[in-house]
Amino acid sequence: MSKIIPVVMAGGTGSRLWPLSRESFPKQFLSIDDSGFSLLQQTLRRLSGLAGVEIAAPLVICNENHRFLVAEQLREIGQLATNIILEPVGRNTAPAVALAAHLAAEQDPDSILLVLAADHLVKKVENFHSAIETALPFAKRNHLVTFGIIPEHPETGYGYIKRGNLLSDACFKVDCFVEKPGLEKAREYLASGEYSWNSGMFMFKAAKFLQELKAFSPKIFINTRESIADSKRDMNFIRVEKAAFEHCPSDSIDYAVMEKTSDAVVIPIDAGWSDVGSWSSLWDVSEKDSLGNVNSGEIIAINSHNNYISSDSALVATIGLDNMVVINTNDALLIASKGQVQHVKKVVDELKRRNLHHYRQHSSSYRPWGKICEVDSGEHYQVKKIIVHPGEGLSLQRHFHRAEHWIVVSGTAKVNLDDKEFLLSENQSTFIPAGCVHTLENPGCIDLEMIEVRSGFYLEEDDIERLHDRYGRV
Repeated sequence: MSKIIPVVMAGGTGSRLWPLSRESFPKQFLSIDDSGFSLLQQTLRRLSGLAGVEIAAPLVICNENHRFLVAEQLREIGQLATNIILEPVGRNTAPAVALAAHLAAEQDPDSILLVLAADHLVKKVENFHSAIETALPFAKRNHLVTFGIIPEHPETGYGYIKRGNLLSDACFKVDCFVEKPGLEKAREYLASGEYSWNSGMFMFKAAKFLQELKAFSPKIFINTRESIADSKRDMNFIRVEKAAFEHCPSDSIDYAVMEKTSDAVVIPIDAGWSDVGSWSSLWDVSEKDSLGNVNSGEIIAINSHNNYISSDSALVATIGLDNMVVINTNDALLIASKGQVQHVKKVVDELKRRNLHHYRQHSSSYRPWGKICEVDSGEHYQVKKIIVHPGEGLSLQRHFHRAEHWIVVSGTAKVNLDDKEFLLSENQSTFIPAGCVHTLENPGCIDLEMIEVRSGFYLEEDDIERLHDRYGRV
């Protein structure tokens, strides 16, 4: 049975799905349909059921800021091992995939890599499986396979791949890669039937990719090899050496290898694919009601048509609203014409200019031990909900400007407060005065949920001195 190693690129910090997507919680970590799974989780889950193919543990590539979020989402679907590669800086897709290829080639140079983006949607999973099964023998014969999406309309937001001669089994030589075209040129491509959208998905042997990378982008090859050679294992993370990686050119796989190699082939597929690049593209691929609306959350839509409406916090009612996007979160509201959603980035740029937190983080954030959610806040107080997973715990710490009240909602908390250790169970509480050294852990077998009430004149997250941390945070 053939073995494939999924290589998932999860380092993006896109803003086009704001306000759901934030810098600290970009779209690959969002659940955007009724599956209950994030785009990253769906990327891995849709690999199950491939005929005659064994799927190995994935390698997921992300940045330092998202490491615990990736680890948590992999843990939820049973895919967490020491398999998260941390990029010290962003250097585009070629260096990122090269890191995974070096790692895989150490174990088996002939291992097959399936390179996927963490933030794409694939609706027709059977067609996707069929394309992977078609691609496998070509990858084994040292071709570098890319998957081209059969275009449905003259799209100007994607690059294109022109197919060359037919090899066999719906696989073509790549004639050329084409940058994002204007509308007239996109119409020509669609009419010719010779072009596919460039999906950014690939399959090849680790050794073959490295061979071509060494030939066409030797600087990336050398620096990623050095970076992996000096890498360190840290819990579930692989920390690559920073200095060597920083010297890599910031190049895509296409530019570094695929446009230059003579061994590139393309398999066109109809996979119900979308890169979910905007709210309008998400509306395009989502299931709609009889009025053309996509509704998520508690929605009442009267005389409203062809809208995308989402609310994760409050009831949203619309009357006479057509071709609009309404996204309501507990700290931001977006109302936009579907034809203008490409300007969402301008909102994010303005938030950055004003230094408002709404571009950067949600009211909920992930920690290596669990999750913290904002419930309410006002002058001199904040209320948080804290979830600590079994066996995990907060750092040994103290705060100089705030006091904290902890109330256990469910589970058991083991608290250390100025060298005194005690247990708290459901409906019990304790008080942490400012300046006291404290920590907390969950010794039970279910999640610990508790309410934290902060009070004081300064309540920001940087009012913390970590004296010891099991996760290596400063």
